[in-house]
Amino acid sequence: MLVTTTPSLEGQTIRRYHGIVSGEAIMGTNVFRDMFAGIRDIVGGRSASYEKELRKAKALAMEQMVEEAHELGANAVIGVDLDYETVGDKGSMLMVVASGTAVTVK
Repeated sequence: MLVTTTPSLEGQTIRRYHGIVSGEAIMGTNVFRDMFAGIRDIVGGRSASYEKELRKAKALAMEQMVEEAHELGANAVIGVDLDYETVGDKGSMLMVVASGTAVTVK
């Protein structure tokens, strides 16, 4: 399935709009505990273990969004937006949301 942040696909004609689709992934407190336990990974202000978990959460959110689009009969998702938010008590969890518009292109 084609997935893009742009509002259209160059050279493609949008035949049908299926609606907004989204996917969510929430990383629990154990991820943050693991991150601090792996503090030795931090080099130059970056944490490889934390970045790996963020990539995993983003991939899961994107997969859910694409699955929802597929179930609607779409073959592409346009206008994709990724949001990152802290939720829970004292921001103890991180939520990644991927959303876009499911379309059929030809």
